[in-house]
Amino acid sequence: MRFSKQLLYLACVALFLAFSHDGNAQSENHLAGPVKWMSFEEAVEKSKTEKRKIFIDVYTGWCGWCKVMDKNTFPDPEIARLLNENFYPVKFDAEQSEDVVFRGTTFKFIPQGGRGYHQLAAALLSNQLSYPNFVFLDEDFRIISIYQGYSSLPGYKKPDEFHPFLSFVAGNFYQKSNIQEYQQKVYKSPYTLSVAPSPGNN
Repeated sequence: MRFSKQLLYLACVALFLAFSHDGNAQSENHLAGPVKWMSFEEAVEKSKTEKRKIFIDVYTGWCGWCKVMDKNTFPDPEIARLLNENFYPVKFDAEQSEDVVFRGTTFKFIPQGGRGYHQLAAALLSNQLSYPNFVFLDEDFRIISIYQGYSSLPGYKKPDEFHPFLSFVAGNFYQKSNIQEYQQKVYKSPYTLSVAPSPGNN
C-alpha cells in the first residue's frame, strides 16, 4: 500500500514538473523571434538615454489570437524591422501579478473572479480589456490614438493589415493626418507584388 502511494506521489510530481516546463516553454516562445521584446520597465529605462516611441502588445496567457499574432504577424520581416528600428517593443501580460511603478504610481494586479487584471493594462486600454490589444506611446509616454476616441488598437491583425498602423505611427503621420487618409493617399504596402507584364508573342 505504501509503495503504491509513493508511486502516486511521484506521478503527481512528474506531472507538475511537466506542466511547469510547458508553461515556461510557452512563456519563452512568446518572446522568441526577430522582435527584440522588452518589459515595460526596461522600455521606460531605455527612454531615459535614447528617446523612442514605445509599442505595447497587451496580451494574456489564455488568449488564442495573441498566440496567432506571435506565430504569424510579429515574425514577419517587415513588421519586425519597423518595431525594432522605430520603437521599444514591449510585451505586457494584462494578468501579471508583479507590481509596476511608473511615474510615482504603483500599478497592481487586481483579483477578479477566477482571474483578474493588472491596473496598468486597464489604464493603457481605458478599461476596455480585450486581447490582443496594442498601445502606442510617444517619446513622452503619451498615448497615441490611432482612431479618434480610442486609446488602443484591438484585435488580431495579419502582417499586411498590421503594417500600415506601425508605419503610420513610426513616420509621425498621426500628427498631421488620420489613419484612413494615410492609407488612401500616402501608404505604400511592401506586401503588394507588382506583376510584370507577360511578354508578347513575336
